[in-house]
Amino acid sequence: MNAPSPSSHRWLELADTVEGVLKDRSVRSEITLDSTPAPARLATHTAALLADVDVNGEEVGSGRLVILYEPEFQTTWDGHVRCVAFVRANLETELVLDPLLLQVGWSWVSDSLSGRDASAIALSGTVSRNSSQSFGDLAARDPEGNVEIRVSWTVPDGEQLRDHILAWCDMLSMTCGLPPLAEGVVSITRPGRA
Repeated sequence: MNAPSPSSHRWLELADTVEGVLKDRSVRSEITLDSTPAPARLATHTAALLADVDVNGEEVGSGRLVILYEPEFQTTWDGHVRCVAFVRANLETELVLDPLLLQVGWSWVSDSLSGRDASAIALSGTVSRNSSQSFGDLAARDPEGNVEIRVSWTVPDGEQLRDHILAWCDMLSMTCGLPPLAEGVVSITRPGRA
């Protein structure tokens, strides 16, 4: 019987990390994580997570994280493991029109990574605002909108993928306007959460 190659072993470690985050319930109780099929043609090995953010029974945001792994060093990624993330959150009325929203949105990306000591190589992405203003008989409605963050980065060799997954969860929390947990406080998870 042949021993698994080092690259296969590395992918199994990464896949176990993804499963571990799903099972260990270390993310905030407002965030529900699920695994989902990943796009197969993006890399030799892929995994994906979906997230829904729920506050008091109302969905306030969602996201998707795709983890790509290539056994051979990828010069465009500057590494082997790439995270491709999407985050979407509903906006409070005052944020819909905030001229600094896009810059603040990008700060949520960098703050979430640095908050987990997760270095990001070849970090790139976009922050978009979608808004609507009602007119006519609907003019009394407040402006409505959401923010979307699309970002990708390479996980440096030697860093733990878990920290990068949790940084994405923190990015979701910040984007959805969840208050930060106090130092040393652990979120209590809902029963039955996967």
